Amino acid sequence: MKKILLIFLFTSSVLAQTQKDSIPQKITKADLFSDYDIALIDSLLMDSKYKSPLYETATYIIDDAEDKDVSNITLSSEVLKERLRKIDAKTPFHLAYNPALETVIKSYLKYRKRYYPTLMAKAEYYFPMFEKYLDQYDIPLEMKYLAIVESALDPTAKSRVGATGLWQFMYTTGIQYKLKVSSYVDERQDPLKATIAACQYLSDLYSIFGDWDLALAAYNSGPGNVSKAIKRSGGYRNYWNIRPFLPRETASYVPAFYATMYLFEYQKEHELIADAPQIRHFETDTIHVKKTISFDQISETTGISSELIQLLNPSYKLDIIPYIEGKNYTVTLPRKNTLQFLENEQAIYALAEADAAKREKPLPKYFEMDKRIRYKVKSGDFLGKIANKFGVRVSDIKRWNRLKTSRLKIGQRLSIYPKNYK
Repeated sequence: MKKILLIFLFTSSVLAQTQKDSIPQKITKADLFSDYDIALIDSLLMDSKYKSPLYETATYIIDDAEDKDVSNITLSSEVLKERLRKIDAKTPFHLAYNPALETVIKSYLKYRKRYYPTLMAKAEYYFPMFEKYLDQYDIPLEMKYLAIVESALDPTAKSRVGATGLWQFMYTTGIQYKLKVSSYVDERQDPLKATIAACQYLSDLYSIFGDWDLALAAYNSGPGNVSKAIKRSGGYRNYWNIRPFLPRETASYVPAFYATMYLFEYQKEHELIADAPQIRHFETDTIHVKKTISFDQISETTGISSELIQLLNPSYKLDIIPYIEGKNYTVTLPRKNTLQFLENEQAIYALAEADAAKREKPLPKYFEMDKRIRYKVKSGDFLGKIANKFGVRVSDIKRWNRLKTSRLKIGQRLSIYPKNYK
């Protein structure tokens, strides 16, 4: 997945995302672009400017997309112009043809075509959910492609500066839009809650600029940078006219969005055939838990694979669903398995209690992350239990030890870089 992210994350995250309260309430569209307002916006927004999570690859994206030879891609400019015209006619975005966009599209066809089948399979799961809330917030449904540009549809994607989730929220911005983070749960990784937050943020940006292309650019670089670009361009409000005055990474960001939209719209013409989706969103259901349980305990009792439970519940950082008085934590499962869970619910809770009773006495709470330990698997151990003990993810243990399955053998040695013991 990381390999796919590095190649597919065309550019990433909210570079200068800010808290909703930070946008001065008295600023209107009429006076937004005065020197005073730009300075005020910048002082509030640019103080929290975050470098692109893939800043090193932003240059690669620009070079790869706009400078590399794509002459062997058989897509004529005339055909592309007509296709973009048809997309432009049905969307509020401005997909006007220009040579730079043509090169980006051809570059993706040449260098990234093999990744689209997997990505399109994931879109089968996430896009219906996105469209539901985009429609509720009166946002163009095509904005769903933004999550591809941001995270390659990986809800656990995390940048080196901390932007997290499908929509790549920084911690402070997530909190502002009511995405809570705790030791167990990161709601920025919750597909539904993060999508609602992204809709709210995009709506706020559109209320400032009155243009979806500019809102898209502001999602990446911040309203302050877009305002300055408009002023420096002489007052133009078309993205392509202000593009030379935007930060370099934003200059590649919007074309990446357009290229993604085009390739999804014309996937058949380019022989982009989606893989079969593992599951669709309408095939799932949620159940409230009554005690703290782990993914592995659910899997062991019901037979549902831990990997599928992880896929459907990405917001739980330790593969553990906590039970906390006053909070309603749920587990999402395939609809066909919900009755199976309910029939075995008490057995799952009993297993959780038995595992807790066997847990070793707490050891020091904190270990430096660069200190590796070798852990010997004992009877009754499973990956979720070991991950909980050391404060890491099951996926981390698998990656450190190159494990292809969740099966463990008694006496097996595991390399672990622990955060803490529980």
